[in-house]
Amino acid sequence: MKLHLANLGDTKLFTGYADDHVMINKERFDTSLVVLAEEVRTDWNAQNFDDLSEAHFEYFLALKPEVVLLGTGMQQRFPHPRLYRALTDAGIGVECMNTPAACRTYNILVAEDRKVIAAILF
Repeated sequence: MKLHLANLGDTKLFTGYADDHVMINKERFDTSLVVLAEEVRTDWNAQNFDDLSEAHFEYFLALKPEVVLLGTGMQQRFPHPRLYRALTDAGIGVECMNTPAACRTYNILVAEDRKVIAAILF
């Protein structure tokens, strides 16, 4: 599916997604990644949902977002709350949703100038 949103300059936006990739500003990515308004990070070493650990969520602490949107693939899944306790203890929201919903929600929140991160798993 293609997504369309008003041009926000150099802001990183999801412009499409499928079950095996996402498009960010028309560039294709097919590995787990982290998207912020100003950059795309491919150094997040989460390979898949079943391997998530506390360290994968602690990665986000230094970025100081308001909310982390976890895209869990085409099926919505929920990690155990102990995995992201460090984020909630720091006042950072964690929302788990399927990847299409995470892409759409991220685009809306970043357009509102919210400090949001999308963490996408495949």
